[in-house]
This record gives sequence, C-alpha cells and structure tokens, in this order.
Amino acid sequence: MLFSSVFLVVYFLLFLALLGLWGSRKPKAVPLLQEFPRVSILIAARNEEENIHTCLTAISRLHYPKDKLEVLVGDDRSSDQTRHLVEQFSQDHPYVRCLPILETLPNTKGKANVLAQLAHHATTEYFFITDADIEVPTTWVETMLQHLKPWTGIVTGITTTKGGSLFERLQTLDWLYNLGLMQVVADQGVPVSTMGNNMLVTRQAYEGVGGFEGIPFSITEDVQLFRQVLEKGFKTGNVYDPAVLAWSAPAPNLGTLLHQRRRWMRGSVHLPWYMLLLFVVHSSYYPVWLPYFLHTSMGVFAAIFAFKVLLQSLFVLVCAHRVGVKVKGLDLFFLEFYLLFTSMVLIIFFFLPLKIRWKGRLY
Repeated sequence: MLFSSVFLVVYFLLFLALLGLWGSRKPKAVPLLQEFPRVSILIAARNEEENIHTCLTAISRLHYPKDKLEVLVGDDRSSDQTRHLVEQFSQDHPYVRCLPILETLPNTKGKANVLAQLAHHATTEYFFITDADIEVPTTWVETMLQHLKPWTGIVTGITTTKGGSLFERLQTLDWLYNLGLMQVVADQGVPVSTMGNNMLVTRQAYEGVGGFEGIPFSITEDVQLFRQVLEKGFKTGNVYDPAVLAWSAPAPNLGTLLHQRRRWMRGSVHLPWYMLLLFVVHSSYYPVWLPYFLHTSMGVFAAIFAFKVLLQSLFVLVCAHRVGVKVKGLDLFFLEFYLLFTSMVLIIFFFLPLKIRWKGRLY
C-alpha cells in the first residue's frame, strides 16, 4: 500500500512536470537551407505491393529538386508484385531504382541487411531512411537537413498512423503520445532514440560505426544504429513538427500490433537509461494502480482514474495540436482503455517463449 501510494505520487509529479515542459515548449528557429545537396532515400521493401506505390508517389511530391534525389528501393525477396511496381514507377521517375536483395551480409538480417546493401550503392553523403508503408510530407527532406548541426549523426522526424476506424485512430494517438514523451526529453538537449521509418543518417556517422554489418544485430536495427552512433561521439536531433510528419499504415489487427510492440520492447533495452526509466515508470502505472484499488475506496479510485485521464488527455491534445492532427473527444477517453489493455497484455506477451513475427519472418 505504501509503495503504491509513493509510486502514484511520483508518477503524477513526473507527468505534471512533463506536461508543463510540453505545454510551454517553444521550438527553436532553424536556418533555411542555403544549398540543396544530393541525398539518398533508402527503402527496404518486402511484399509491399499494397503500399509501395503510395510511398513512392509521396516521394515524387517532395519539393526537393528531383535532380538531387537518389531513391533506392531494396526488394527483399518479395513474393508479390513489389519489384514489378517499383520498376514500373521508375520508368517515369528516373531517380528511383529497384535493387533485388538476394544475399545476406554477415551479421545482418531482414531490414538491416537490405539497408546495409542499399548504403553500399548510395552515392551521397546523406541517407534518408523510411519504410515502404510510409507517406512522407512534401517538406520532409529540406526540413530534416535544416536540423543538421556540426557533428550531428542522426536526425529523427515524427511518424503516426493513418486510418478512420476507432482502432486506427487510437494507434494514431498512441504514436503521437509516446513520441511526445520522447520529444519533451529531447528538448532538454539529451539524446532519446530514433525511428527507422523517418530518419536521416549522415554517411560520416553511418560509416563511422561500420554500417549495419559492423554493429551487433538487433531486430530494432534503428535503435541499435542510434546507440552505436552515440557511442562514437556524434550528436542527434529529434524534430516534432508537421513539416516532417510521416504517415504509416496502421497495424491491421491486434496480433500484428502486439508483435510490433513486442519488437519495440526488445529494442527498448538499447535506450539511454533515463528514457528506459521513463518508459518503465510510465508502463508500470497500471500494474501498480489496479492492485491499489483493493486497498482504497471507490471514490479515491475514481478520482485517481479521472486525474490520470485528464493529464493524459491534455498531453495528447498538445501532441496532436503541434502537428495539426484533429482529435475526437471520445477518443481521448477510449485511449485510456486501449493503453490499459495493450499494456497488460504486452507484459504477458513479452515474456512468452514465442518468436516475433515481422514482415513474414520470425526473429
């Protein structure tokens, strides 16, 4: 009882501090680009016939000069029409190339293997990495480049999911919420993490760690690369701005969502200790709060529930407002039950002796 009470006090004080920092945040102005360097966009694709055309079409709408773009799509042994669709698209967009990935480099698997081979073919100093089910905004490239500073190795944008169903809308809010928590910490000038569907890596940083084949393999290859780049002394930056907001295809069902989040939980062990601590405290709320109900009154229980929903809703509203995403009021209430369910199920699912299924492979 005493532990639960202390934990809840610490939790709400931490949440109030984060909300205060987030609400008072004033993004720093960044200088406009004085020149437009050539850049490489690297995309790993495996059985993405439903998404790849939308992804490439979004890239074709970039405001960045097309003669400065090099788009390399790695077809990772797809059994559908992915490769054909990319080659067909490239006929009218000569800056797009499809590279069949038929071998596996030492110390790599899956997406890390594809990106490692694409990096060997890239001819520029800047690697923009996204996924085949992502739609990037028109201002993506120049805005990410604007946030490069001396000795910066990685710049990370913001991604959320698209879709109109309640399940899809709750995923959208969940992504914005968690990335907002990360951004509050990043705004304090310390590194947090990155996302492999919306990141810029300089060639200097990438080659400085030996590429994906030169670092320990992880199913969350982006977080592992981030960690290794930090250890080499490079700086990182996170951008929470609509100019870099990319849209991802949502998890189509609960099973896919659980495998996705379990994969992310595996990668969380590579986070800086303060980020790991923040997410541990955040995810421990329900396991501590629910037993607390057995030792208190219904009134206290209801008050704690209402206070948590209020703080969380305010934080999520700020997150959505910063990137221009509209939120339905009831979704903020449903989000609490979505987080409760996914948190409790994930705690069990994480420790089951099961492999993670991702992109048709088991890890």
